[in-house]
Amino acid sequence: MSIKQYFKDKTSLIIFYLILMGFISFSVKLYETNNVNLYNLIYMNFFTLVLFIIYLLMNYVENQRYYKELKKLLEDEDEDMVFSLPTPNNYEQKLYIELIKNLYEMQRLKLNALYDDKKENEEFITSWVHEIKNPIAVSRLIMQNSEGKYITDILDSLEDELDKIDGYVEQSLYYSRSDSFSSDYLINDLEINKLVRVAVKKQAKTFINKQIRVEITGERSTVSSDGKWLSFIIDQILTNSLKYTGNGGIIKINMVNDDGQKKLSIEDNGTGIKEEDISRVFNKGFTGINGRDRYKSTGMGLYLAKTLAKKLGHDISIESIYGKYTKVIISFPKLNAYYRFN
Repeated sequence: MSIKQYFKDKTSLIIFYLILMGFISFSVKLYETNNVNLYNLIYMNFFTLVLFIIYLLMNYVENQRYYKELKKLLEDEDEDMVFSLPTPNNYEQKLYIELIKNLYEMQRLKLNALYDDKKENEEFITSWVHEIKNPIAVSRLIMQNSEGKYITDILDSLEDELDKIDGYVEQSLYYSRSDSFSSDYLINDLEINKLVRVAVKKQAKTFINKQIRVEITGERSTVSSDGKWLSFIIDQILTNSLKYTGNGGIIKINMVNDDGQKKLSIEDNGTGIKEEDISRVFNKGFTGINGRDRYKSTGMGLYLAKTLAKKLGHDISIESIYGKYTKVIISFPKLNAYYRFN
């Protein structure tokens, strides 16, 4: 900072000093109770002016060091310059430094969140590509080894693989649209039993191929939700159950009304979930031991189901004993509770 710039910044203080000294001089001269002559007034003004100039120069020297350090930081363009900010000379500078540090911390947290999202998205895309390549490769093998086979068997096998591809594409679409959920949903009264039967019918071939029985019990119930998003949630849970249920297993689907709160449970007697993994199964990208070692899962199905259910005002919980069973429960709030919180 140049001396000229400094005095320009202090213009208001200099004007105040001149007005103040002019007022004092005028007052003293107007009420001459003591023997104060013109020379005394000139001496008083000169002396105070010298003191004022000394003060300004000392303040300039003190702030010059501070501004030099700031300018040096700007020229160095150090990424961590916020940690090298000079020691403040006054309370105002201290507040500015604290403000800069707070803004830096907020920006750092936002960048870290963006970086984590980018990393998770990359991991999802990588895993998704590997998953979708499997049914494509199988489809090619089916066509290459089609000689001597019935066309109906070939088409049936190809349809199975196309269904898998369709499921992966649908999952990626819902994943990409989950952030814009608020502009793409419509709450209606839905008969949950119909949605369940549509989801089961959609997975009929998997039930048949793995010889998995399905039991649908409970009373017919109506819930307030978005049909498209709720169907996707049920489908993800059911797909997960089928994936981890062995041949000859059973999946039980039950709808109950617990004191006005409706609950849909989907229970399988598959591999189950280890106790230490239960609290993490709804985390983005979490696959667990089963997903990593046996199925190479993306770990997005239950995460999307939980995220979308929460936005719809529903809740999803999970119970499991490793090696015995897994039960996923969708809880629909009472209507008065739903309208109170939404």
